[in-house]
Amino acid sequence: MNPMSIKDAPNGSPRESFASNEPLSVVGICLDDETLAVLQSFAESAPLIRLRSHLSEYRVQETDPGSEWMGGPAPEICILDFDRDRRKAAAAAEHIHSASPSTAIFAVSADSQSDLIIQAMRSGCSEYLLKPMGREQLLNAVARVGGRRKERSQPFRAHVLAFMGAKGGCGVTSLVTQLGVLLARSFSKRTLIIDLHQNFGDAALYLGVTRHRYHFFELVENTDRLDAELLQSFLAHHPSGVELVPAPEGNDGPRRILPGAIVQTLDFLRMRYDYILVDMPPGLSDENLEMIRHCDQFHMVAVAEVSALRNVARQFSYLTHKEIPAERFRVVLNRHQKRSLITDSEIEKTLGQKIFWKVPNQYAHVVKAINGGEPIAQLSTSEVAKSLTELAVQLGAKPPVTDKKNERKKENTSFLGLLGR
Repeated sequence: MNPMSIKDAPNGSPRESFASNEPLSVVGICLDDETLAVLQSFAESAPLIRLRSHLSEYRVQETDPGSEWMGGPAPEICILDFDRDRRKAAAAAEHIHSASPSTAIFAVSADSQSDLIIQAMRSGCSEYLLKPMGREQLLNAVARVGGRRKERSQPFRAHVLAFMGAKGGCGVTSLVTQLGVLLARSFSKRTLIIDLHQNFGDAALYLGVTRHRYHFFELVENTDRLDAELLQSFLAHHPSGVELVPAPEGNDGPRRILPGAIVQTLDFLRMRYDYILVDMPPGLSDENLEMIRHCDQFHMVAVAEVSALRNVARQFSYLTHKEIPAERFRVVLNRHQKRSLITDSEIEKTLGQKIFWKVPNQYAHVVKAINGGEPIAQLSTSEVAKSLTELAVQLGAKPPVTDKKNERKKENTSFLGLLGR
């Protein structure tokens, strides 16, 4: 994460939507006397938190599970003093975040250097509170956690649909962006596209959306701070209504994603959309596996080529060994031709399952749409658009119901207006 993503991204209204009959459980770790006194006074005077314990060591042993070390069940907030030993504090924060991703970790320190703040955030801290810690500062941080807890209690809504190519060049990004625009424009569905490529993702380019400051992996790094307002700073908007969290524009090198961070981010996003479409790079990286485990349906996009079909079979076999349910897998055959050298029946026999969807081969139309940055407008009368519309319906989308009676009334009103009535 760069300093801008911490310093410039806005925080939501701290006390917005925070209403709970049950206080948040808090554990303090290695707090100095003054900070501990402020925390104890706050807990006694405000019904928002319950100070469960204060630990005088950063960690008992490296192998201790976080829940046992802090006394299970895991607390909702852990307040960790970084000033006694910053290295041990960062290690403890990372240990807690890995063992209990739902626990919000507050770093407390007298040092406000930006590189130290970034280090704490990368260790899993969602808040960085400066000493001397004031009641208002603590209240704002606690209220943000309370607001997120209320949001998590609401039922998940979005269908999360992941798409990955059997190999490079199978047309995944084109398929995802076209389908996303269609769901937003023609079906009035709140739709989000996530570009999961760590380097050189093209979803923003295909949508003609070139102005964006942050990317998906910075969003994941800020998952503990996520609220509605912070999310807005990460979104790119397309005129159709579809929203995008883009990939990094360049090659920033390998990224270290904390375990559970992608799932936590996904759970937050589910509550805000009807459909989340994930454009995944080929291969079974840790990030792809985490997404496949937690999506609703995993679509392997292939073309009728031996190498692509072999990869589909091998990757499905690997995922089955990883105990990912086979009913989650779907085969999408892109650039489908009825007179292909490899027939549909041969493909299904090789893969051991039915082809879920076939997108017709209209390569020239699709390239024209990509170059225009308007995926559906150039394809509105094509077989591809028709196929994707039918796919959207198959995925559960229903066109918005129009009130014909009101439409006739509006027409009559307009006509009478021309007559001066």
